[in-house]
Amino acid sequence: MKCPNCSQENKSSTRLCKKCGRDLTLPPVWFPDWRWHLRALSWIFLALIGFFFTASHFLHRLPAPYDQRDIPKEMTPWLNPNKIVAP
Repeated sequence: MKCPNCSQENKSSTRLCKKCGRDLTLPPVWFPDWRWHLRALSWIFLALIGFFFTASHFLHRLPAPYDQRDIPKEMTPWLNPNKIVAP
């Protein structure tokens, strides 16, 4: 049995840790059950969704990238296939 205080390996029948003297017969203070895990994971999931939509909102409010340029239509005839280009 491992001591929860100092991680010293003890026999399973001992009552006190041989290194730090902690009582090994006491049960742990708290064990999380499945409801606690479900609640914690749902809060984490909701926080991530909220962060995603908040960041998305603020990123869409930024101005358009200034490094984009207008390409003349003559250079991209495949984008307008109905137009007949005069030679």
